[in-house]
Amino acid sequence: MIKPIIETKRVWLLLLYGLSAGLTNAQQASKATYLSQPLIKSIYTADPSAHVFNGKIYIYPSHDIDAGIAENDNGDHFAMRDYHILSMDKIDGPVTDHGVGLDIKNIPWAGRQLWAPDAAYKNGTYYLYFPVKDKNDVFRIGVATSKNPAGPFKAQPQPIPGSFSIDPAVFTDTDGSTYMYFGGIWGGQLQRWATGKYEANGSKTDLMHDDEPALSCKVVKLKGNMLEFDGKVKDVVIVDDVHKPLLTKDHNRRFFEGSWMHKYKGKYYFTYSTGDTHFLAYAVGNNPWGPFVYKGTFMKPVEGWTTHHSIVEFKGKWYIFYHDTQLSGKTHLRNIKVTELHHNADGSIQIIDPSGSK
Repeated sequence: MIKPIIETKRVWLLLLYGLSAGLTNAQQASKATYLSQPLIKSIYTADPSAHVFNGKIYIYPSHDIDAGIAENDNGDHFAMRDYHILSMDKIDGPVTDHGVGLDIKNIPWAGRQLWAPDAAYKNGTYYLYFPVKDKNDVFRIGVATSKNPAGPFKAQPQPIPGSFSIDPAVFTDTDGSTYMYFGGIWGGQLQRWATGKYEANGSKTDLMHDDEPALSCKVVKLKGNMLEFDGKVKDVVIVDDVHKPLLTKDHNRRFFEGSWMHKYKGKYYFTYSTGDTHFLAYAVGNNPWGPFVYKGTFMKPVEGWTTHHSIVEFKGKWYIFYHDTQLSGKTHLRNIKVTELHHNADGSIQIIDPSGSK
């Protein structure tokens, strides 16, 4: 979710998009082309987690605002304070904004920065999972409940015990077991938990460990009550085609943030953002725990700095929900989109270019 402000990365981004340093963000956006259009324009939205509940698509995005905070590596300018829940009866149909489903002021333990959420359903209750910094400025993951997928949701009085970092993605398997994947590097604080204990003054990033296995996303099973972890948090291991772990320096392939899980023809597809290189990548495994074998990228970088997605099957087709900065041209004021996703006969995923280029 964050934009690292490192000069080499700035140069890389300019080269990637072929931008002139003399152009403003708005001018750049006006010259761009797009594969799809924003789903909603009345508010800024990002990080869309889409689910099919009761035959309808419900979307749980972040709600971007301009809080007037200077941009920095920690992502303080991503100062979101509530969630709006959206729904649509069909792809390309009208989008309903159900209003605020959860506000930070109604989360007893929350401090600031209500980042990318996800949702799940079990036994008549809907669950909204969210990362937010506690009053000590440490990201934890909370959960709120509702009898309606559109909310409003009521937060539990404390974060999930043992939770940390950001970007929860909740997957329920065909046997009814539910898992949470979570974690994000840099502003998401995952690197501060490398020893298993939070180190506030620890490594700001993981970049000094180029030849070591990359920091990993985390996975844990949820208890039947959907409010607690069931057992230990484990690493999501991503390996190459000879089963060696991906290294920190492998920026085009390693995990950075924004994970998702979907199941296709009996295989488990762990998808994620490479973060500082902005590809969406996928790795495939035989069970929800992994290991997952890296297979490639399936979405090129979006306009803007971050990439965060979800994948859902609806009426026999697969779709990817994602975001870019078409409406504002600003990295912290984004808009969500959707386009169809295609699996090939061999199980690979077709590459998507969000610019619409052929």
